[in-house]
Amino acid sequence: MPENKLKNYLLLHLIVFIWGFTAILGALITLEAIPLVFFRMGLAVIFIVLFFLYKKKSFLLDTNGIIKFLITGIIIAIHWIFFFKAIKVSNVSVALVTMSTGAFFTSLIEPLFFRRRIKLLEIVLGLLVIGGLYIIFNFETQYQLGIIYALISSFLGALFAVFNGLFVKKYDANSISLYQLFFGTVFVAIYLYFSNGFTPTFFEIPKMDWVYLAILSSVCTAFAFITSVKVMKYLSPYTVMLTINLEPIYAIILALLIFGEKEKMNPAFYFGALIVFGVVLANGIIKNRTAIKQKIQERIKLKK
Repeated sequence: MPENKLKNYLLLHLIVFIWGFTAILGALITLEAIPLVFFRMGLAVIFIVLFFLYKKKSFLLDTNGIIKFLITGIIIAIHWIFFFKAIKVSNVSVALVTMSTGAFFTSLIEPLFFRRRIKLLEIVLGLLVIGGLYIIFNFETQYQLGIIYALISSFLGALFAVFNGLFVKKYDANSISLYQLFFGTVFVAIYLYFSNGFTPTFFEIPKMDWVYLAILSSVCTAFAFITSVKVMKYLSPYTVMLTINLEPIYAIILALLIFGEKEKMNPAFYFGALIVFGVVLANGIIKNRTAIKQKIQERIKLKK
């Protein structure tokens, strides 16, 4: 079991790196946030359906599951819309550091659904993340709208992670991913229809955007989405969400290499970001020590 947990933790880090690259693709793609999410989710659904057909997996789902995935599919669609909006109106670095508040939101939401007490440690670490964000917000005033968008996205992402932490106990990760992405696509399509978003030029997309969308929907969405749901069988939503806070590190490095000057920020930003990254490291060390102590105590009990 410990080896399985370590394997899934390492797998989670791979997914986090892929998600960091997602932000880069979001900045490279010229589409606005809502059309971008529509194509991302729609293409991902196609890839997963092909996977189902190849593996001869069943598409059947109970009514209760359909309702659950309909609601969470809408949540993830809105989460991504605000995420890409944040990138478009600010930049990759600001959007992703702000998204790190997800750990704080999760520490408040998770106990309600998993019926456990709120841990003081989780609140303290979450507040430290907020403190780092406050420093950034005060010194990077030109990016405040992007920070607000990212905060909304962060809360919805935390809510989504907690729900999937519950769903994965009963449903297959592939089915969860397929139906959530499908319902998310339908939701965005309905919005575009009633807002007259489907214009004659809607599908006139530059060739490079199609390439980026293919990578975004297959590797960064279909594969990453299914795998992230699977690891929740072995890791708590809080651990998953806090590990996701490492996403800015990967993404900021990539963004600096790809976009150069556009991603360079003032020293206050990096100080605030350092606080966020320090919280992630501290959480890993503390939880690792706690796990070791628990194992020692269990062995002592068994010997007795």
